[in-house]
Amino acid sequence: MSAAGDKPPIRLAIISEGVNAWPLYVAQGRQLFEAEGVAVAVTLTGSSVQQLEQLRAGGYDIGFQQSDHVVRAVETGSDLCIVMAQGHAPELSLVAAPGVQSFEDLRGKDIAVDGSNSGYALVLRRLLAEKGLAGAYRFVEFGGSQERFDAMKDGKAAASWLNPPFDRNLFAAGFGSLGTTQEFFPDYPGSIAACRRAWAAQNGGQLVAFIRAFRGACRWLQDPANKAAAIALLPGRLNISGELANRAFDAFARRPLPVIDAAGLQQVIDVYWEAESLRTAKGTPEKYMDLSYQQRAEA
Repeated sequence: MSAAGDKPPIRLAIISEGVNAWPLYVAQGRQLFEAEGVAVAVTLTGSSVQQLEQLRAGGYDIGFQQSDHVVRAVETGSDLCIVMAQGHAPELSLVAAPGVQSFEDLRGKDIAVDGSNSGYALVLRRLLAEKGLAGAYRFVEFGGSQERFDAMKDGKAAASWLNPPFDRNLFAAGFGSLGTTQEFFPDYPGSIAACRRAWAAQNGGQLVAFIRAFRGACRWLQDPANKAAAIALLPGRLNISGELANRAFDAFARRPLPVIDAAGLQQVIDVYWEAESLRTAKGTPEKYMDLSYQQRAEA
């Protein structure tokens, strides 16, 4: 495969570190991007709001985020589209501060979120309404997983969705859990990769190569023979124990490659329309998604 040559690196934005980004760590650590002839520069944004604004404006080429961000962007005039399933839906824990034993205990409290009108804040809003708490709490935007972890640890919020290892570290410090996304929303899709349609049209070869390398990293993580090498990539990225890393690898290896399809995206569209109380006709999944690049990468 030819080298990247004079082409500028693909500017990839991710909101936070976590086990869900493991394929990215593999692709970087094993130089899978370089093997496909592309260079990738990664920015850790720490904020879905800032990331989406910059992705729309052309400050980043590709962003890893939740698909409702793309739905929102398209409905407000952007040409963003989903081009790849990036990860499985994470099993986020609704971490609760000491003393919060039930949903009712969240009444009148501050809840830490990344963006109050995007991502898993939307499904949390639906969950809280189902628990009789519609409008009886405050969403406070702190940012990505690390920022929400810090807010919880510092007593600035009563609850927050958090992924491993952030949730486990708080449990060890005496925090509790009100449940997980897998319990409340078992069929909700995971994170995706998105870019502007115009950028994809002009850089289709690079995009296909990027997807091929990333999906190759996912396949590499499915091989039990790679367990030790995979876990060795984590210490520099995550504060995670050996036991948790072993369990995370085993869980990843058991699952098929992440997918995003019309049925899964329709759930996201429905949640978005409900959260925004929209009365306009819903867009079809194809309005927000173009999987032809992923199909080319896997042909």
